[in-house]
Amino acid sequence: MEYLLSIIIFFPLLAGLAVFALEDRVAKFFGASCATIELVLVLALWVGFDSGSSSVQFENLLMLIPAFGISYHIGVDGISLALILLNAIVILLSVLFLHGKSPASHFVACLLLLESILMGVFSAQNVVLFYVFWELSLLPILYMIGVWGSGEKLRAALQFFLYTFFASLIMLLGILYYGFLFFLHSKQFSFELADWLAMPLPASYQLWLFLAFFIAIAVKIPIIPFHAWLPHAYGNAPTLGSVVLSALLLKMGTYALVRFCLPLFPDASIELSLWILVLGLVMIIYGAMVAYAQTDMKQVVAYSSISHMGVVVLGIFSFTLIGISGAVFMMFAHGIVGAALFMLVGIFAARTGSREIGSIQGVARAAPVFCAIFGVVVMANVGLPLTIGFVGEFLSLLGIFATYPLIALLGGLTIILSAAYMLSLYKRLFFGKEADEQKLAKFTDVNRREKLVLGIFSACIIALGIYPKPLLTLIDSGVKPVLETMAARAQVSSSKILLTTLASKQDRALDQIKSFDLMGEYSAEMLDSTQAIESSQLESSPAQQSTPLLLGE
Repeated sequence: MEYLLSIIIFFPLLAGLAVFALEDRVAKFFGASCATIELVLVLALWVGFDSGSSSVQFENLLMLIPAFGISYHIGVDGISLALILLNAIVILLSVLFLHGKSPASHFVACLLLLESILMGVFSAQNVVLFYVFWELSLLPILYMIGVWGSGEKLRAALQFFLYTFFASLIMLLGILYYGFLFFLHSKQFSFELADWLAMPLPASYQLWLFLAFFIAIAVKIPIIPFHAWLPHAYGNAPTLGSVVLSALLLKMGTYALVRFCLPLFPDASIELSLWILVLGLVMIIYGAMVAYAQTDMKQVVAYSSISHMGVVVLGIFSFTLIGISGAVFMMFAHGIVGAALFMLVGIFAARTGSREIGSIQGVARAAPVFCAIFGVVVMANVGLPLTIGFVGEFLSLLGIFATYPLIALLGGLTIILSAAYMLSLYKRLFFGKEADEQKLAKFTDVNRREKLVLGIFSACIIALGIYPKPLLTLIDSGVKPVLETMAARAQVSSSKILLTTLASKQDRALDQIKSFDLMGEYSAEMLDSTQAIESSQLESSPAQQSTPLLLGE
């Protein structure tokens, strides 16, 4: 078990390189077998993981450049393990779903290589190692869009690469500067995340470093207005390219918020939280409105992803255990639901030659199984109770309610707005009256391969919607240390007050929700807390908030 995590990272890499040498008819079977083995290894990692421990587990450390503190250092906590599990599930089902791509061996190789890289992203404990994996993740998806995409595929691939690559260079500058600050503090270089967390960082430094990380992350998620690459990339990518973009690559951004921005820059995170929460609301409302206006089903799902990731942003910047745990759970849930939706759209396009919503109607009569599965996934995307989509949305909004009740109320519009555009699409597609009966007769129901893949997605949607406890317990074990680290590293007294009082405010908010008294005493207590925070800010002198790092301190 000592090297299990390293095996999980490098096994898909070796399999992906080997599959290049195989014929297409063998490549898919080989890829599916390797992806299945990978999922079994991840499940074994979960079984061996101690959810009662808050420390990083399954660590491996190998110094690469000791003079500069660069190492191969990996390990997992509950947050990492949840996303590693999502990665293994989505890649396996993508390989099983793969059909009609030539050369198939190259496409399977791209999926396996991407799986290996993302395993590294979610387990890296050295910040330079994380950055290397972060940038490498661009290559497989760039190849997918450029080779197997449609329309202006080369333009879409280049735009996606340039946006994400140059934004990530800003994060690289932040990483290098943080390493230099550590050198000033400790007389040696280190890019170990644990070392950085052990070094106090004045609030004046936190703001600029936070922005350096946040810009790269905002492009990856993407947070509006950094989303210009998304319509072209999703619209021109092949079906499975859109699947991995939505289900996996978007999660890299929100994962980085929780893993780096919150614990490394707690004061800056709190200082800018209101602005970021407003951007989250814009994502929710703008994404839903634009999704409703689309006639291309793929674009509907793409803009729906922006809207749902807005809820994740709200949960993360609630700074509460419930909110952040709900946000991480929603990352997992959106990965499952988004992947299934893009596959369903791909099936529809393969049968009709079009992704337009009005291209055919009344599909329920010709393909009842397809209709039923599509309905389950749509309900999960809407956030229907007892589906996986409801759990993450509810917990994220409940977490932000403890801090900003009004923002939680506005964020709840995602349920109404998503119901508007998804149910409208579903009604027009499956229950409209088709004038051309011959066209409808040619629409075949899902085959065995599609039933298997979509059946597994549906099972995950329902099972984790009814009983989310195993995954939530896993996630909670990783979120608690993040909040504890934030409280310990906060340099500004108002940040410390906020972080130490939010847990009790959250409990009181839950009591108010149970009694349906959302104003009254709770509002008064929130006002008292706000006044206390403002008073502490006045008491904090500017010199305390901008103390420079001194050599040897």
